This record gives sequence, structure tokens and C-alpha cells, in this order.
Amino acid sequence: MHRTLPLALALAAAAVAVTAIPGVSVAATPDTVRWSPCSEKAARETAALPRLECSTLEVPLDYRDPDGRQIEIAISRLASREPSQRRGVLLTNPGGPGITGLGYPAVLAGSGLPQKVLDSYDLIGFDPRGVGRSTRVTCDLTQEQQDRGNLPPYARTAADVAREAGNARTVAEQCATSRTAWMLPHTTTANTARDMDRIRAALGEPKVSYLGGSYGSYLGAVYTTMFPKRSDRVVLDSNLGPGGYDVTAMRLFGPGLEERFPDFAAFAAAHPEYGLGTTPEQVTAKYFDLAERLEAKPVQGIDATSFRGLTFDRLYADANMPVLAEFWQALDTDRPVPPSPPLADFENLMAGRFYVICGDGRWPGTVREYQRNVAVDRLKYPMLGGSSAGIGPCAFWPDERVEKPVRIGDRGPSNVLMAQNERDPGTPLAGAQALRRAFGKRATMVTADQGGHGVYPFGPNTCANDTVTKFLTTGQRPTQDLACAAEPSK
Repeated sequence: MHRTLPLALALAAAAVAVTAIPGVSVAATPDTVRWSPCSEKAARETAALPRLECSTLEVPLDYRDPDGRQIEIAISRLASREPSQRRGVLLTNPGGPGITGLGYPAVLAGSGLPQKVLDSYDLIGFDPRGVGRSTRVTCDLTQEQQDRGNLPPYARTAADVAREAGNARTVAEQCATSRTAWMLPHTTTANTARDMDRIRAALGEPKVSYLGGSYGSYLGAVYTTMFPKRSDRVVLDSNLGPGGYDVTAMRLFGPGLEERFPDFAAFAAAHPEYGLGTTPEQVTAKYFDLAERLEAKPVQGIDATSFRGLTFDRLYADANMPVLAEFWQALDTDRPVPPSPPLADFENLMAGRFYVICGDGRWPGTVREYQRNVAVDRLKYPMLGGSSAGIGPCAFWPDERVEKPVRIGDRGPSNVLMAQNERDPGTPLAGAQALRRAFGKRATMVTADQGGHGVYPFGPNTCANDTVTKFLTTGQRPTQDLACAAEPSK
């Protein structure tokens, strides 16, 4: 994907009986969790919320060998202040993969999560295996490789794809020969879901509720598929399709940008002071003009790939549109580009992402297939298709897989609420609809007529937000899928 990622930063002692995990055995003795204040550094990274507590939990590297090598999972808790109203725990995940989730409870609390939700649950965050303060992975990525980011350069010809294949192969080989390559076959969404069930067990909870967005939607879908009887109220926000972060999801970035871009074009046209055009059509033409100029000659270190990726990223939230317009204006007039805050620990973020998405399932393994995909998507989705259909390290990933991907289906209780923006560039509506079909009677979906990535509690649509809050606090969902109309800007 692109270099920057949105909506992210990023246990009372208990003992429980043996937990059964599909297809594998587990250790009989659960960990006892001892909470303490998060470290000073962790507190800074978690919005300095004093009430956030941290701990660690040991889990098996390989759940087929539960008594074998163990790894650490860093966990956090924002405890309910109303014991009489507390109904359980709400496990959270901000997406990624590769993103730390330790501070996510603090992010949610600071982003408008309703007080009655905070009172109803202990919010639990965690760094997934391979990430952050959990046992980490690396691909030994150089600074140049990090600067290239996760979005392949825009391929205009088959030769461009073949050329990029060399870079992709190099990264895959680095991951496979790094000092953490022993984690490679075991850093998967299925194992992260098993880690989540270990967290549940260590907390002494018979069931957990869940709130996850973006890639976190897939993680939650996998968890409730693997552990349907241990899932309480499951909220999946900004949804990937039932295949997770696979080649289909990657190629959906192309139509995702095309569907979302008119919102920005209308904004820029309504603000002629940016000089990007006075009609949406002129703003759209400016996009292609800037991309072509930057492909020929980068400006202030920004090339066409960075321009496309940053545009895509900034469209994750309406609040970013003025910043994006200023960015375009600076590139257009060769004025100083507004600085972008650096992402901390970007090497681990990229490596963690590669380990999961490449390890979860099979990607096309020939250069020719990516050349065909690019040829199709470049014509259908010219804004981004030449990049998002391009070749990456997953094409050259080691063949070893310890299990098949989890198949999302309709077996289990009807306890899933999906929330989805209609014009989401990162996880477009088409993917959410496919996941909704896969869940069948298990799920209900609420869509909001708005753009951006992230519905709850970040988006302004009160119809959608109130629907999710009601489900989390009362268990009541709409009797059928609900479409929330656009609401006036406040």
C-alpha cells in the first residue's frame, strides 16, 4: 500500500480452563495477567491517557506445538469506571496489518467513543504478533526500500512490471532470510485470532466483544469464524472482502480512489483559492497533469508514485482535504510542500504487513499475471490502477504454509454488525458487500452515504454511529441491512 496509514497509532488476574482451538491443541495452563501503568514511552504513544494499563502475555509461536517456543503479545486495558454497568471486554484492532494496537483504546476514547460504551466494557488493545511491543519481525529493509513504500510504481508497460519484479523479489528474499524468518510461517491472521482467544482466556471471559476496522474487519471475521461460541457482539468497520488482504483487495484500491475522488474534486472546485480548477472536471484533469509532470521530473523529492499514494491516503478523511489541496498547490507552483509527519518504526510496519498478507494466502506467482492485471486496471482505473495491480513481494514469497486461509461463512450465531462508508477508498463497498454475502444470516450491514475510511466513531453520520452504539450497548441490530442517508456537514 502507500506509505502512510490512517486511523492508527498506532487484565485483571484470572485463571480459566483449557481452551479448544480448531484443528490444534492448546496449553492447559493460562497466563495470569498483571496490569501496571504503561511505560513512559508507551504512554506518550497512547495519547498520554493515564488510565491505560499495559501487560504482556505469552502465546505459542505454533499452535500445533503449544508447549514449544513461545512469543510475547503486548496488551493494554482501558477499564470501565462503572463496574455496575460493565458487561465484559471489547477487544479492539485499528487495522493494518503491521500497525500497533496497544494505544487504540486511548485513540477510541479520544475520538468520540460514547461514554455508555466506555462504561459497558473494558477496552482491550494489543500489538499483534510481529508488531510493536510484541515479539517483532523484520525484513531488514534499507532506508531506500522504506522510502519506496508499499505502493508499486505506476506501470505503463509490461516492461515496467518486469523491472519492478526485481525489487519485489529482493524484499521477499530479505524477509525470508532475516533474523526473524523463524516467525514467517506463523505470522498469519489465523494465529493472531488464536492469540486473541488466549487474551480472552487470560482475562477469564467466556466471550469477547470486538471492534475492528480496515484489516481489523478481516481479523474479526476470522476470529468469529474460528471461535463462534466465544464471540459476543462483533462490529466490523470499513470491511475487506472475505479473502482478506489478498490480491483482490489490493486491486480494489483502483476503483476505491475513482469512487472517492469526486468528493475531493467538488471540494477543490468550491475553493478556487487553491488554483486547482473551478469545476470538478478541471480538478480531475489537474490530477493527471500533476502525475504526468512528476513522472517526468519529481518536485522536492515527490515523484508520481508518492503523489498518487499521498492523494489516496489523504482521501481517507474529509478533514484532510484542505491539506491535500495545499499539497497539490505546492507541487503545481513549486512552493514548499507541507511537511508530512514521519511514521515511527516504519520498517517494522512494512515487515509486519508483508509477513501477514503474503503468508495468509497465495498471490499470483508469475510476472505475466501481474502484467495482465496492470493492463486491465490501468485502463479501467487510470488514477491508480497501474500501481495497485502491480507486483509486490508476495509474488515471490516462500511456498511454506502451515494451513489454508480461514473460509468466512454463515455458520455461527447472528451477532455481527458491519459498518461501511459508500465511498471508502481503502476498503471499497464492493469488498464489504462480498463479505456480507459470505456471512449470510450471521451479519447485518449498515452503510453510510459518505466518503472516507472509518465509520465508527470517527465519521460524522449519526445514523450509522447510533446504530453501532445501540448494538454494542444493548445487543440490538437493525432487522435488515440499513442504508443511512447523507447528513449535512456540521
